[in-house]
Amino acid sequence: MKTVSKDKGVFTFSRFHPPVMQLDLGEVLLLETEDAVGGQVKDENTPLEKLDWNKVNKATGPIYINGVESGDTLVVDILDIEVSSTGVVLVIPGAGALAKKEFRPRAKIVKIKDGFAYFDGIRLRVRPMIGTIGVAPEGDDYPTGVPYKHGGNLDCVEICKGARLYLPVSVNGALFAAGDLHAVQEDGELCVSSIEVEGKILLRFDVIKKAKPEWPIVEHNDHFSILVADEDLDKAVEIATEKAVEALMRANKWSFEEAYMFSSLGVRIAINQAVDPKKGVRIIIPREIVSIQHLLR
Repeated sequence: MKTVSKDKGVFTFSRFHPPVMQLDLGEVLLLETEDAVGGQVKDENTPLEKLDWNKVNKATGPIYINGVESGDTLVVDILDIEVSSTGVVLVIPGAGALAKKEFRPRAKIVKIKDGFAYFDGIRLRVRPMIGTIGVAPEGDDYPTGVPYKHGGNLDCVEICKGARLYLPVSVNGALFAAGDLHAVQEDGELCVSSIEVEGKILLRFDVIKKAKPEWPIVEHNDHFSILVADEDLDKAVEIATEKAVEALMRANKWSFEEAYMFSSLGVRIAINQAVDPKKGVRIIIPREIVSIQHLLR
């Protein structure tokens, strides 16, 4: 097993970042990660207006994956996620689903113990997930706080232990990076923050040669989810629906009309997060209806 420490990280996904490590397919990788605010919030009295926002959403990496080339799919198995015993939740004026309301900045420190997080005496089961994960994009650099086709700040609750993630590769070696762990988050991430924690991620990589998805895909035991992001939430839903219908057409040799009909019966939409510069949705398709090959180009 190889390890990358949390001090080795980036704040953009870019083809120009030098890799901090090379890794062979099948090797196990342990990534150490900072929390989303770079460890700057030490207690609830930390003045949030003085935070350095250039240190937010750090992703550990990038990692050069040997044998992975532009045009391939990077397959990422999430073997385990370990989070620290303390996390932080933030509200920042001008951010979140209620950004237009007036409120004051505030931080809450949340203790985590024996699989539960404690928010003012309310016990929440810890469900660790990776907020930011991706590869170098094809064109311009993307801040780690923005989700798009390369991955990025996806904030999808399904990117958790046991999941398999498929990412489209645009540069040789993929230049993979990940960070921004959440101990607890619900769909929507409405206040723009989850329980932000530092921690460790255990990963293993594979590749599908000469085919890739247009958008990231998460696989679980019984379904695939296509992850789509756009500045407009309605547009994200439209794009995701179109991609699902296209996959249904390929898998079942259906006409557009038949696949579109079936989308109302066997496919569903969920909101990953409604607060980032690009809003994120996932469209969920049962594995008994499509295979990963039907989702790649």
